[in-house]
Amino acid sequence: MPVINDAVKSNLPVVRPATFKQSIPAILIGVAAAFGGFLYGYDTGTISGILAMEHFRKTFGVFWDVNIPSNFDLTNPKPGYDLSTGKQSLVTSILSLGTFAGSLMGAPISDAVGRRPGIWIALVIFSIGVAMQTASTAVPLFAGGRVVAGLGVGIVSTIVPMYQSETAPRWIRGAVVSAYQWAITIGLLIAAIVNKGTANRSDTGCYRIPIAIQLVFGAILGLLFFLIPESPRWLVKRQRRDEACQVLARMYSTTPDDEVVQAEAFLIENNLQIELSVSTDSYMDCFKTHRNYLSRTLTGIFLQAWQQLTGINFIFYYGTTFFQSAIPSADPFVFTIISNIVNVFSTVPGMWAMDKVGRRPLLFYGALWMTVCEYIVAIVGTTQGTGNKAAGRSLVAFVCLYIAAFASTWGPGAWVVCGEIFPLAIRAKALSLCVASNWLWNFAIGYATPYLVHKGHGYAGLGTKVFFIWGSTCLIASLFAFFTIYETAGLSLEEVDEMYASIGPLQSTAANAEITQRRNVLEAEAVQQEVERTDMKAGDLKLETV
Repeated sequence: MPVINDAVKSNLPVVRPATFKQSIPAILIGVAAAFGGFLYGYDTGTISGILAMEHFRKTFGVFWDVNIPSNFDLTNPKPGYDLSTGKQSLVTSILSLGTFAGSLMGAPISDAVGRRPGIWIALVIFSIGVAMQTASTAVPLFAGGRVVAGLGVGIVSTIVPMYQSETAPRWIRGAVVSAYQWAITIGLLIAAIVNKGTANRSDTGCYRIPIAIQLVFGAILGLLFFLIPESPRWLVKRQRRDEACQVLARMYSTTPDDEVVQAEAFLIENNLQIELSVSTDSYMDCFKTHRNYLSRTLTGIFLQAWQQLTGINFIFYYGTTFFQSAIPSADPFVFTIISNIVNVFSTVPGMWAMDKVGRRPLLFYGALWMTVCEYIVAIVGTTQGTGNKAAGRSLVAFVCLYIAAFASTWGPGAWVVCGEIFPLAIRAKALSLCVASNWLWNFAIGYATPYLVHKGHGYAGLGTKVFFIWGSTCLIASLFAFFTIYETAGLSLEEVDEMYASIGPLQSTAANAEITQRRNVLEAEAVQQEVERTDMKAGDLKLETV
């Protein structure tokens, strides 16, 4: 029995599909845009290593010894220079305050001036923040620089996944948008390597070099967005159809009058008109019940929240310190690099599986996989302690398995789903709310974790028991994925829109298969018709020659 209605069927494409060879420019455009994730990852990754650098602690912290009162909230268990827990939490998490505000700014900026100029504005702001951090020798300026840089990163993190979703071919959109998460993991890895290279410097270069390098990365992203075109969907929204067709033609290696280009432009226009008929161009549109807008918005907001509540940024913010306590005799910077290598390489199969396996299975089973790993870390750490060498190795091993689970499922999955579930009329605004949710929880976890983990007056002193919390949230996240996430792999953004407006998530897998089967039949018919037209033209030409 069919599970999709006529509204969904009516929007299916009926022309020949673009071939892989024709789609290569569109794929490269999306991959180039993914470099924005590198900024996010590198900026996140630098702070983990910098906090463990001796000269950074000496410059920004205070010296303490055994005579300091026990209620003085320092985190280092032995005498020496260190930051108080309050300063450590501030320096780590304050970036997320900037990114929270920046993600909300990304919507009006990108809707007003375009996706490309929006990135350039973000990079100017980001560069100012990086310069402030590089010049600092005290916490106030350093923290202020992280807030300003965060504004830029927040804008980028809203615009890039949206731009990728709007330009990627439907059959590989999951992999293209996942490349954003892959770029984040590469940024984290490069940050760990750079930190390792400067960690033993006895001057301010130990932290200034890793931070200042971001100016180069920002310039590269700016150049890439100079070379790639504007989003065709944004151009249609601004009533610039001819320019949109030129961009689509560039993306599919053809001409603006090609039927593939014209059909996609018509489909974008048609769906936009449906959405604009009830849109007020306000954030309140995101919370209307019309066409399940409210449900979509809440899905995106909670999806990003659960991604953070998996606890992944506990590792990437405080991983160096964690590995130091798990295996005290080993170099924690080496383990940080290893964990980031696991993160990078585990994202690759996730990019493939996002389109081949589907969104729902990856998010559901990925959350269960993380649950098992985190409960094991919590149990081993609680029963054996971190001083036991064998236990320490087990902790590191299962943390790496947990990272692999996140990297191949929830890491890319949250960005892919949020990038594709919103209609064009509210996409920028709704996605900005989702990204803001990500950064809000990022801030909360970054700030609260030292107080949850460390021992002392006023602290929870959970240590590895904190993984009981992350494991439980992952279990809840698996239920969230099962009951709220639609299967959208392989569908165009317009088909995704119609699916959300017509059916529920538990029906979506069957509906997806039905839509795909019907489209394949129509496309095969369109290809056959084109072959017949070509043969007829060839026959007519032959007759004329005779």
